[in-house]
Amino acid sequence: MGLDFTAIDFETANGFRGSPCAVGLSKVRGGVVVEEASWLMRPPENHDRFDHHNVRIHGIRPEQVAGLPRFGELFPEIGAFIGGDVLAAHNAAFDLGVIRSGLEVSGLPGPAYDYVCTVMLSRRCYSLVSNSLPYAAEEAGVPLLNHHDAAEDARACAGILIDIAARNGAGSIAELFLSLGLAVSRQPAFDPLRDPLSKPSRSALDAIAAGVAAPAGRAFQPGWPDEGANPAPNAAAAPDHPLYGQTVVFTGELAIPRPEAKIRSAELGARPESRVTARTTVLVVGDGFVAADLRSGRLTGKARRVLELHERGRRIEVLSEGEFLQMLGGHLASAALA
Repeated sequence: MGLDFTAIDFETANGFRGSPCAVGLSKVRGGVVVEEASWLMRPPENHDRFDHHNVRIHGIRPEQVAGLPRFGELFPEIGAFIGGDVLAAHNAAFDLGVIRSGLEVSGLPGPAYDYVCTVMLSRRCYSLVSNSLPYAAEEAGVPLLNHHDAAEDARACAGILIDIAARNGAGSIAELFLSLGLAVSRQPAFDPLRDPLSKPSRSALDAIAAGVAAPAGRAFQPGWPDEGANPAPNAAAAPDHPLYGQTVVFTGELAIPRPEAKIRSAELGARPESRVTARTTVLVVGDGFVAADLRSGRLTGKARRVLELHERGRRIEVLSEGEFLQMLGGHLASAALA
């Protein structure tokens, strides 16, 4: 077997991961991109509200998808392109979650997929202060010119995986994961008419039934944020989640209360703490921070401390709040960042 897989990237209309409005795919055979595909689409019915924050990120407006097939109608073509390939995505838990939630709220079954996450692989194989897609793509030698264009993001994800395999002398996904002591993840097949719904889908459907709109985030509140308690990590969390086993510190004003952010990260197997120490592996930065700010210098004191530690060889990753929320699979609009 050669290095064969399909890289995938979704953009969403709002903070619910089951609201895909665009997808990009890059098919790789023998370590070379051989075919690409991309579609715009209407999100599933009742989940097709376009939030301003998401539109600002990816530039897709509701009028651009008006009259196009909905995700459920288009998925047979998407699935046919993927075939039986292993899927690769940058923060794969989100993109695989888009498939699951998008099909669940469309009332459609979904196939099983083996998948790999290039965020996890970037953490393992690179030494970057941020493993966001533009930084990892630059390290892989495939600079990303138009981040949040689904086709370009999928192509960049493919390039990252190809580069990491080459650096490890691996000729296949199986060989790469064996050399790293990792296991390829799997999303099982599901049928929403038979199987329990995923938590994000259930929450979204419950909110619609109750007539409650998804939260748009809270207004800025000056003053020192309430840290709250530091809950213990959930030992039963999925070990293939990008937050599992990480020690997470939060800085800056977040769109969700910091105690809630700590609880939700702990549910996914992370250990939240209140200050940067020798144990810290991830710093989540609020205040509208994006990865590009690492170069511009618009940083909090904690973020500056992380950069200093990183220069001394400490491997601490900086996440924007949008990237963090995407990892949570939550319902805030800022979760659309990739």
